Amino acid sequence: MDIAEKPYALLAELTYRCPLHCPYCSNPVRMAARGELDTEQWTRVIQEAASLGVLQIGFSGGEPLQRKDVEALVRVARESGFYTNLITSGLGLTKSRAKQLAESGLDNVQLSFQAAEGALADSIAGVQTAHDRKLRAAEIVHENGIALSLNVVLHRFNIDRLRQIIDLAEGLGATRLELANTQYYGWAFRNRSLLIPTRGQVEVATEVALAARRRLKGVMEVFYVLPDYFTGRPKPCMNGWGRRYLTVNPSGSVLPCPTAWEIPGLAFDNVRERSLAWIWKGSESFNRFRGTEWMPDPCRSCPQREVDFGGCRCQAALLTGDPANTDPACEFSPYHRLVREVVTRGSVETEVADLLYRQNPWF
Repeated sequence: MDIAEKPYALLAELTYRCPLHCPYCSNPVRMAARGELDTEQWTRVIQEAASLGVLQIGFSGGEPLQRKDVEALVRVARESGFYTNLITSGLGLTKSRAKQLAESGLDNVQLSFQAAEGALADSIAGVQTAHDRKLRAAEIVHENGIALSLNVVLHRFNIDRLRQIIDLAEGLGATRLELANTQYYGWAFRNRSLLIPTRGQVEVATEVALAARRRLKGVMEVFYVLPDYFTGRPKPCMNGWGRRYLTVNPSGSVLPCPTAWEIPGLAFDNVRERSLAWIWKGSESFNRFRGTEWMPDPCRSCPQREVDFGGCRCQAALLTGDPANTDPACEFSPYHRLVREVVTRGSVETEVADLLYRQNPWF
């Protein structure tokens, strides 16, 4: 790959603090005791990203509204020329904060929901009245003229309610609905055996999602990607390692993808010590899996190698112990049985109450 290629988007993970306890959260199960970047440091990161050519920024977490400086950082991003997106649970979004965010230039709010029904949604989030507060947050977003999109993570406990989820998104006037099948990292990996749906559930959900995409074309974009555990082919994770995206986590480490911390032995440079441009172009972590030269067979000789880029490095590391191995989601991977066995076991009956709920990591 030509490392002069510009990154397209920056995910700014402002904090890992969150009022919810979702058992599928991909945040780290534990974090090293290094504090969050302050407002001045984040301002520098945003300005350096603009100089690097980044066009879009997502303010994420945890819950970014746990930070008191989100409005100020949105203003910096807007003044730097970014399209701005707030990725939030909605808890903590008051009328006054939404007004400030709109005045600061926020373009879009991506609001997460756990289900369409309050009781089920609250049981998944681990917080009573969370669903009602999210519904109110959606109203506040509209009142302030900010575009609204919804994100729903799909798993065994809500995938059968996909039609109701789509109806909810329509009713709330969302311009985009992202149906994100659970990615098994962080807390989700700990709960994988309970969260993974059956093949039958996935097949029905796929039909429902594709039908909604056709029906709502031009009204609401329905974004749905098949879960790679069931397809036999890996997803082109992040459109290739270090090609289009970068993530800065709360303590300032810069990652090629949000879950790259799963990879043992790979050091990530920090914006406290290095510029974002240097990290993007010259760091060992960003160059380690760029292009195709690093690939072993069967990836190296695969005609899809510049389409799926060997799949997910984090998943390969987590499941096989070596990030350079072919993603086990691929049917041609020597490790595909590791995924196949999980899918086969995914028919065991279980309850929401059996899940291990996310706790806030410490700093």
